[in-house]
Amino acid sequence: MWDLVQETVSYIKDKTNFTPEFGVILGSGLGNFIDDIQIEFSLPYAEIPNFPVSTVEGHKGALVFGTIGTKKVVAMQGRFHYYEGYSMQEVTFPVRVMKYLGVEKLIVSNASGGVNSNYKVGDIILINDHINLVPEHPLRGKNDERFGPRFVNMSEPYSKKMIALAKVLAQKNNIKVQDGIYLGLQGPTFETLAEYKMVKILGADCVGMSTVPEVIVARHMDLETFGVSVITDMGDEESIETISHDEVLQAAKNAEPKVRMLIRELILKA
Repeated sequence: MWDLVQETVSYIKDKTNFTPEFGVILGSGLGNFIDDIQIEFSLPYAEIPNFPVSTVEGHKGALVFGTIGTKKVVAMQGRFHYYEGYSMQEVTFPVRVMKYLGVEKLIVSNASGGVNSNYKVGDIILINDHINLVPEHPLRGKNDERFGPRFVNMSEPYSKKMIALAKVLAQKNNIKVQDGIYLGLQGPTFETLAEYKMVKILGADCVGMSTVPEVIVARHMDLETFGVSVITDMGDEESIETISHDEVLQAAKNAEPKVRMLIRELILKA
C-alpha cells in the first residue's frame, strides 16, 4: 500500500506541482461545489495510477485542484463505495494520497436517511460522531506504522473545533444546521423500515453507505476531519415506500447551495 500511495502521489505532483491544504470528498448531488474552486488542474480518475473509477450516478470521477480564496484545495468529484465491489483499501486509497500530497484537513459530505424525528428532508447535519456497521474495516490487516498506529484513538473522529466554527459560520449566513450521529452500512439497498428502527435504537440520527471508512483512515493518519450530511429521505412509514436514488439526488441538489456556502466559508476561515 505504501509504495502504491507514493507512486500515485509522485504522479500527481509531477502533473500539478500543487500542495493542497484541504481535501474535500463530494457526496451524492454535491458535485457542483467544484464551481466554487478556482480550478488549476483536473485529473480524471481513469488517468491516475492505482485509482479506482467511480461508477455511481451523481459522482463524476475527477480529482480537482485549485484555490478558494487563498486556500489550496483538492476535491474528489465522486467517491468510491464498498458496495461497488471495491475493497476497503481501494475505497480509502484517495484519502491516503491526499495526506501525502500535503492535506491537513479533510471535509467529507454525503446524503443520508434520517431517523431523528427532529429532522426533515433537506436538513443539513454536522456529523459529530459515527457508528461503523460496514462489514469490512479499512484498517484490517497488517498495519504500516508509516501511515499511523495499529490502534487508532477514535474519541474525536470529527473535529470539535471545526464543528464549532461551522456553527458560527452557519448562524452568520442564516443556514440552519443540526448535530447528528451517522451510522454507516454497506448498501446498496436502502434500509428496510426495521433497519431504520434499528439505526435509531442504536443511537444514530441518520444512516448512509459511505464516509465512515474515509474518516477512519483520515484519523489513522491524524488528519483533522469535518463531516456534513444532507437528509434526503426519512426512515418512516410515510416516505419509505417512495424513496429512490433519483429522489436522493434531487433532495441533495436542493440543499446544495447552502452546503456549498458552508464548506466554502469553513475552508476560508479554518
